[in-house]
Order: sequence, then C-alpha cells, then structure tokens
Amino acid sequence: MLVTYKEALKEVKDGIRELLENLMKANEIIYNGISTCNQEEFKDARTNLKNTTAKTVTIDNNIIKLLALYTPEATDLREVVAFLKITNEILRAATSTRSMIKGLTDTCEEIDSDMIKDFALPLQLSSLNAIKLVKEMLDIDYEDELRDTFNETLIEENKTDDLYELLERSVLDNQVNSLEDFEKKHKILRAFRKSEKIADRSVSMAYLLLYIKIGGTMQRS
Repeated sequence: MLVTYKEALKEVKDGIRELLENLMKANEIIYNGISTCNQEEFKDARTNLKNTTAKTVTIDNNIIKLLALYTPEATDLREVVAFLKITNEILRAATSTRSMIKGLTDTCEEIDSDMIKDFALPLQLSSLNAIKLVKEMLDIDYEDELRDTFNETLIEENKTDDLYELLERSVLDNQVNSLEDFEKKHKILRAFRKSEKIADRSVSMAYLLLYIKIGGTMQRS
C-alpha cells in the first residue's frame, strides 16, 4: 500500500509541477513580448494556460481519492492538504495571467517606452522569478534550503509591490485630458496590477510548501 500511496502522491505532485511550468512559460513569454508589444507572443502565452481549470480539477479529484483511500496522517496529511490549496492558488494565478494578457493586448502599444523599460519589465521579471522559485521549492527536501528559497520568493514579491507603486505614480503623473485618457490609464494599471497579483499568489504557494516541511500555519499571518 505504501508504494501505491507514493505513486498516487507522485502523480499529484507531477501534475502541480506541470501547471507551474505552464504558468512560468506563459509569464516568460509575456515578459519577452512586452517591450515590442508582440501580439503573437501574447497569444502564445495564453496557449500555455489552456485547460488549466480542467487540469486543476483532475488533480483535486486525485487528492480527494488519495485522502479517501489512504487516510494519510501527520506530515503526509499536511502535504496532501497543502497540495489541494496550491492548485487553487495556481488557478488564481492563471486567471490573473489571462487578464494581464488581455489588458496588454488592448493597451501595450500606448504605454510609454521608458515606462516599460523602467517599471513594467522589472515588475514582470520579479513576478516571473517568484513563480520559478515556487517551482524550485516543490522539489527541495532540505529545510534550510527551503527557507532560503522561500525568503527569495518574498523578496521578489516585495519588489513587485514597490515597482507597481512606481509604475502607478508614473502613469498618474501624466495629465488626464479626457474620460478616454482616464480609461486608457486605468486599463494600463489594471493589466500590470495582475502581474503583482501573480507574485502574491506565488508567495501564498511558497507558504504552503514551507508548511509541508515545518508545519505551523498554512498562510501568511
């Protein structure tokens, strides 16, 4: 039974790893496409998120079967419950990524090039780095290394907060001359706000992965 349980858990973990990989690829493509407003790359990014909802449902169903069949305890139970919550965080990050793609498709060509270089690109890079670090945490066994990577994830998320604030200030500093102008600025900020939200979701996942190893709380206080 133990071998069968391990195989079932491995299937769950592999599914989560695949979702994180797809999320990472989508955000990497967005990062590469921002500076040139490449619409084809934005479409390609969206392709990497295809069927995310269906895949998370499959993983969640596998987790429920695992709980019903094997009734894991202690650390095993922590791991399984954390994975159940991680799939929800991935789904929310994927939703934010799709929203960001839509926003960039509509507004990217209207964003000042200096604003992109100084704020938008660094913001998206930090968000992308946060996802990559979470994916690394999934396969880290040593507590010290896990904590170090967790802290790196926090740093990247903090960067997105600061960079979004600077981007917002830069956008709003320019005079608004009409309702159309206001709506344009609002769409730009809403698109990049999603990048910040993706980093938030990454930190939530990082907390859950840390919880698996050391216990405590399942989310930031």
